[in-house]
Amino acid sequence: MHHNGRMLGVIGGSGFYTFFGPGARTVNLDTPYGAPSAPITIGAIGDHEVAFLPRHGANHQYSAHTVPYRANMWALRALGVRRVFGPCAVGSLTPRLGPGAVVVPDQLVDRTRGRADTYFDSGGVHATFADPYCLALRTAVTGLPDVPNVVDGGTMVVIQGPRFSTRAESQWFAAAGFSLVNMTGYPEAILARELELCYAAIALVTDVDAGVAFGDGVKAAEVYAGFGENVELLKELVKAAIGRVATERTCTDCLMHAGVTLPLELP
Repeated sequence: MHHNGRMLGVIGGSGFYTFFGPGARTVNLDTPYGAPSAPITIGAIGDHEVAFLPRHGANHQYSAHTVPYRANMWALRALGVRRVFGPCAVGSLTPRLGPGAVVVPDQLVDRTRGRADTYFDSGGVHATFADPYCLALRTAVTGLPDVPNVVDGGTMVVIQGPRFSTRAESQWFAAAGFSLVNMTGYPEAILARELELCYAAIALVTDVDAGVAFGDGVKAAEVYAGFGENVELLKELVKAAIGRVATERTCTDCLMHAGVTLPLELP
C-alpha cells in the first residue's frame, strides 16, 4: 500500500462503470462504514497510479440516495488516495449549458436530507467548506488545451432524489443563480474534505431540467442516453486531466485538521 499521497482516485458516475482495460488489479476493501459501492480497481494512467470506484456500483445497484458515500471515501483514503476526481451526470439549469457540456463547478448547494454526511459524530469537529472543491484539481480539468468546451465554474445544487425536480423547484434553483442540478455531489464533497482529500467534481450535462424550458421534463432514459453518448469523451477528459496533475500533492487548502485532535483515527 502506498501512503505517499501520489495515488489519484476517480469516482465514476452514471454510465461510467469501468476505467481500465484488462490487467488492472482489483481490491476488495471493508471499512468501518461497510463496503464501498464496488471493488476498487487500480491501474496506471500515464505516470499516476489511479484507483477507480464506480459510485453506483458496477451494475448501478445503488441509487443516488443509497450510495455508501462514507465507505467509498474512506476506502479510497485507506488505499493511499489523497486526490479525487468525481465525474457525475447533471441537469442544466440554464440555456447556456446544453447536453454534452462539461462543467467544473466551484460551488455547491446541499438540498439533500437524511444522508450520513460526516465522520465526526462527536468531538466538535466543524469542517471549513466555503470552497468545496480543490482549485488545483479544478485547474487540471479547466486548463486542458485540447478541450475548449469545458466550463470553468458554476454552482451545483444537489437534490435528494431519486425523483427529478418539479418545474417550480427548477425555476427556483435557476432564479437563485444555480447552473447545475445533481443527486450525488453531496455528501461526497464534504466527506472528502473531512478526510483531507483534494476533490473536484467534473459535471457532464445530460439534460436540461424541467422548469428551464418547455417540454415534458427530464426522463431517466434521456439521462442515461446522454451519458452513454458522452461517457467515452468524459473518460478521455479525466485521463487528460490526470496527466496534468502534479506527481506530488502540493495543495494545502484542503487540509482542515491542522492542530485538531481528531475523535477518530483516519486511515
